[in-house]
Amino acid sequence: MRKEKLWSIRGKKLWSVRVIIIVLAVCFITLGVMRGEPVEVWKKAVNICLQCIGIG
Repeated sequence: MRKEKLWSIRGKKLWSVRVIIIVLAVCFITLGVMRGEPVEVWKKAVNICLQCIGIG
């Protein structure tokens, strides 16, 4: 019976950690989108691809 309680507590802690990580990830993604980061990443990706092909 003690072992079952231990697994129950570990499961709750693990679930809590996962939820916190997901919430933080969503917050950081939202912050990045609000700052316009996807546009910057897209520009850099295009430049790198054009340089690899030899056009840019």
